[in-house]
Amino acid sequence: MTLSQETRTIEIVVGPGERGQRLDLWLSARIPDMSRSRLQALIKAGFVTLNGKQSVKMHAKVAKAMKVSVTIPPVAPAEVVGENIPLDIVHEDGDVIVVNKPAGLVVHPAAGHHTGTLVNALLYHCKDLAGVGGEIRPGIVHRLDKDTSGVMVAVKNERAMSILARQFKNTRVGKEYMAIVHGIPQPQSGRIETLIGRSKTDRKKMSVAPASAGRVAITNYEVIERLGDFSLVRINLETGRTHQIRVHMAHIGHPVAGDKQYGGRKVLGHDDFYPARQMLHAATLSFNHPENGKRVTFKAQLPDDMKQLLERLRA
Repeated sequence: MTLSQETRTIEIVVGPGERGQRLDLWLSARIPDMSRSRLQALIKAGFVTLNGKQSVKMHAKVAKAMKVSVTIPPVAPAEVVGENIPLDIVHEDGDVIVVNKPAGLVVHPAAGHHTGTLVNALLYHCKDLAGVGGEIRPGIVHRLDKDTSGVMVAVKNERAMSILARQFKNTRVGKEYMAIVHGIPQPQSGRIETLIGRSKTDRKKMSVAPASAGRVAITNYEVIERLGDFSLVRINLETGRTHQIRVHMAHIGHPVAGDKQYGGRKVLGHDDFYPARQMLHAATLSFNHPENGKRVTFKAQLPDDMKQLLERLRA
C-alpha cells in the first residue's frame, strides 16, 4: 500500500431502500475499504457532509436521495518510528503479517513504553504500515499482553483492517491458547461465562463484574496434562476481553503460573521456583483472509520458558 498524499472525495447518493439508517453504519457498508472507526473520525472532524450540510453527527439518519460527500485527507505518517527489532515472522503477504510475539514485548506504544514495541518493529519491517488504522497503533487489530507470547496478526492496508476488525468484533476469529495453571481444574474441561470489567480496587486489573459493570466473557478450557499440583491447559476463547484468560482461570481457583497480578504462586517443591512471567501462550490463530475470504490458520510453538517449566514439573 502506498500512502495517499492527496485529498480525495467520495460522493454517494442514498438509495431508496437505505433511508433511516445511521450514517456511520451506512457509510461503513457503502465504503467497505475503510474501517468504521476511520469513518467515524472523519465524521467527527467535519469531513462528511449531507446535502452540503456540515457539522453532522455519526448517528444522523440518512434519507432517500440524500447526497453524502466524504472528503478523505492525506494519511499522516505515524509519529512512532520504526526500530530494527527482530521479528519471528510466521507468514507475510500483501494484506497481513503474522508474527510469533515473544514474552516481554509490548504491542503498541503507551505510557512507559514509547519505544521498543511490536509497532516499532512492524514499522521498520513493513514500510507501508504507517498510518494504517490510526497513528498510534498502525496495523494492529488485536493485541496480546506484554508477558503473553504467541501468534498475532497485523494488517497492511485499510481494506484488510476493516475486514479483520469486523471479524474480531463479531467473534469470527479462532483463538487457541496454552497455559500452565495451578491445580487441576474440576471438571477437567468446561466453559466459563461471566461478565468482566475494570476492577474497582485496582484500575490496572480486570475482574469478574456485576451485571451493571461488565461485558460478557466466555472461555472454554480442557486439561491436556496433569503435572502434580499443576496442569497444562488448552483454552479457546469465544470473546476477547482484556486479561480474559488470566481473570477467568483465577476466578475458578486455578491462576496461570507466574501471573503475579492475578494470583500465580511459587512452584513449591522446585526450589520455590517462580516463573519470570505468566505461562500463557497464544498457540493458534484462525481467520478468513481479507483477500479471498478463505479460512487460514497460523500456529506458534511453545516458547522455551514454558517447555522448561513443563520439563521441571514432569521430573
